[in-house]
Amino acid sequence: MSTDLLVSPNNVTANAMLRAVDMIRPRLQATHPERVALCVGTQINGTPHLGTSLVQTAAFLLAKAVKRTFNVDTVVRFGALDNAPYDVMLDPETHHAYQQTYFHALGREEIDDLVEKYYRAFFDSLADATGVDYEIETYTTQQADPTFRHEFLATLGRLEMIRWPLAPSHGVVHVRFPCPQCGWAEKRAERTRLIAVGSGGAEFAAVCTDHGEYTVSVTPDSPAYIDLATLYRNLVKERVAARDSVTLSVMVKGGDWAFGCQLVDEAFAQLPGPPPPPRIFTPMVLTDTGAKLSKSLIRAGKVALPTGAAPWMLDVTAWEGTVDDYVDCLVWLVGLMLSDPKHFYRSYTTQEVARLMSARPTTAAAPRAREMNLYRRYFDLLAAGRKTIEVRVRYPNLRNLAAGQHIRFLCGRDECLTRIKRVAVYDSFEELLDTEGPERVNPDSPRAQQLANIRRIYGPEKEALGVLAIEVERV
Repeated sequence: MSTDLLVSPNNVTANAMLRAVDMIRPRLQATHPERVALCVGTQINGTPHLGTSLVQTAAFLLAKAVKRTFNVDTVVRFGALDNAPYDVMLDPETHHAYQQTYFHALGREEIDDLVEKYYRAFFDSLADATGVDYEIETYTTQQADPTFRHEFLATLGRLEMIRWPLAPSHGVVHVRFPCPQCGWAEKRAERTRLIAVGSGGAEFAAVCTDHGEYTVSVTPDSPAYIDLATLYRNLVKERVAARDSVTLSVMVKGGDWAFGCQLVDEAFAQLPGPPPPPRIFTPMVLTDTGAKLSKSLIRAGKVALPTGAAPWMLDVTAWEGTVDDYVDCLVWLVGLMLSDPKHFYRSYTTQEVARLMSARPTTAAAPRAREMNLYRRYFDLLAAGRKTIEVRVRYPNLRNLAAGQHIRFLCGRDECLTRIKRVAVYDSFEELLDTEGPERVNPDSPRAQQLANIRRIYGPEKEALGVLAIEVERV
């Protein structure tokens, strides 16, 4: 990708690496995980804006780059933070602030509807564009997991040590337990007290403005809802992730998180166990004042619409084209940023984003194509028209493959654009080769050798997902 559009200053991070994904190479070399999960979280509190879309697009493109650079399976894990405050009110007597989460205000079904409305089609399109699978988990589901709750309970034994990193101004950590009768909780947890903690659980006391004092018992299996404030939530989530010896979790966060992570790391240092997982901070979208683009401040009339900010930058549903058009533009934009670490580890004003988007080369003549990598021996056969069947396992991101779609096969710097003629699903590689004919998969290799080669690439657990025969023709 040409970088003539961008001129970025050097920095310490960029000067230490050739590619943005090299940030996680040290941990990969140390742990040799079976797969890598690029984790990105977003508050479910209305329509997303450009900054949110940029971080999410970066997660998919980073996952794609990790897969190609380090030859390891990748997935994007989307954390839908449905504990975002839906409403806030003041106790008329004490003036303590109380909040109700989106989950408690709307319920599970409406939260699922919000995810479907604002993110599902966007993620499906990103998965198609990058060839990367994704998973979605709400915070409500996450906090109910016994592993998360066990890790939370483990931190309580050192609460006196971690409360200052998590709340450096006053030492009062925001641990909220919504009232079981109305779902409201004291926002800053001023009157929430830890009564007892032991190996099996903990007991807290809290105060509801309408229903008075109540107690909450927290165990790995109890129904109590644990609403942790941002820093505490990330500490517990990252400690759970850091203990996973199979999947390396990489936290993908907006650049403004770099400051908050200093405090999370300080809390990590006070607790026994593994170090924090690796993190990658994506470019921030700034206003012309240098502040982060904030839709809430603009909508509240506290700041003016920044120079160069189109309506879709504040509300992605205002984009005039299709979801695929929007994704293609973001993939191009973030791909440009990822082309050099100097371009990625920095920030961009809305005016600069508008300039780059207006300079995007037209791709009207090029069909939208999913990219797939091939070994050289298979790529040359396909490029010559001798290989017409590509074999894959039925990963979730491939389940929507259909006739008429395009695949761009890649091998090093070479590429071959193809159109899908047909997709067939089989239970095993033997069934596929017997039905399709081994000569259509690899005309230069006998059936037994092909079967052995395929199974060296895909183990039994992957074959069990189902097997795809993708018939293609060159375009």
